[in-house]
Amino acid sequence: MIEIRHLCKTFSSGEDRVDALNDINLTIADGDIYGIIGMSGAGKSTLVRCINMLERPTSGQVLLDGRNLGALDQAALRQVRREVTMIFQQFNLLMQRTCLQNVCFPMELAGVKKADARRRATELLELVGLPDKAGAYPAQLSGGQQQRVAIARALATDPKVLLCDEATSALDPNTTAQILGLIREINAKLGITAVVITHQMSVVKEICRHVAILDHGTVAEEGLVSAVFAAPKSEAGRRLVFPGRVDEQVSDPRDQSQLRIIFRDSRTTSIPLVAWLAREQNVMASVISATTQPIDGETYGGMLLSVNRGELAAALDFLNAIPNLTVEEVTDLVR
Repeated sequence: MIEIRHLCKTFSSGEDRVDALNDINLTIADGDIYGIIGMSGAGKSTLVRCINMLERPTSGQVLLDGRNLGALDQAALRQVRREVTMIFQQFNLLMQRTCLQNVCFPMELAGVKKADARRRATELLELVGLPDKAGAYPAQLSGGQQQRVAIARALATDPKVLLCDEATSALDPNTTAQILGLIREINAKLGITAVVITHQMSVVKEICRHVAILDHGTVAEEGLVSAVFAAPKSEAGRRLVFPGRVDEQVSDPRDQSQLRIIFRDSRTTSIPLVAWLAREQNVMASVISATTQPIDGETYGGMLLSVNRGELAAALDFLNAIPNLTVEEVTDLVR
């Protein structure tokens, strides 16, 4: 288990001071696939580097199975970094080494016998689907293949935790899906905890069970992916879940109210709500936008409606009575 307690990180240069992280509190359970998402500058990469102490927190604690990593000496930290390994956006492979030699490298540093390291590296290349690339060099591989080798290398020391820092950002959508599928497969087969750092909501929806949304160095909200993305409570969450909102006012606020509706299962996404409102309540609603999306094997949807202010109470009463539906009046469109 990873526990992050009141973690803060400040960067200072002369008189300049940047508070990159401010009072971060998170718990990541063993075997979870945990997403940390936010816009550029939210503090995601700083947080992941604090988890394995590549960045020392200014204050607060990071605990791995109850051990305070900030209190460990360098020898103990080196051992922890064999248990908490990392893959990166740019792969970071050694270009003058073959794929097999790249995977062997962390085992060499750990003092594993050469024959044992080669045997383990061969097994790992098989695991990531590249048994025929052992003698190839990174420059001979595609981006997705290089990331597979990087994953194999990260698994070489039998880690408990795999940190993925924007690991699919440099890949095309098809390759991204393949790498995410591989991480999910590794999580299922080996029970390794995966912490996925990303700015892409699609990545979190595809692979993660829990998510924390970072905004300007703080946790805006966190919880089950299905709960957070079905009905985000924070402004940062709504910006991620409901991107591309129109900036101009789409209806006269003096006469019209706007309702955001979230459908939390496939049954409610099929309900003809606008027709029901008109038939049952005589409420005429206009659809501003509507979307559906799969999350964790279930279909979720969202709709933004405009109704006459005088009909708002009737619309809310009717909609709130429908199971698995979340309704809120929107007083300020997310921009």
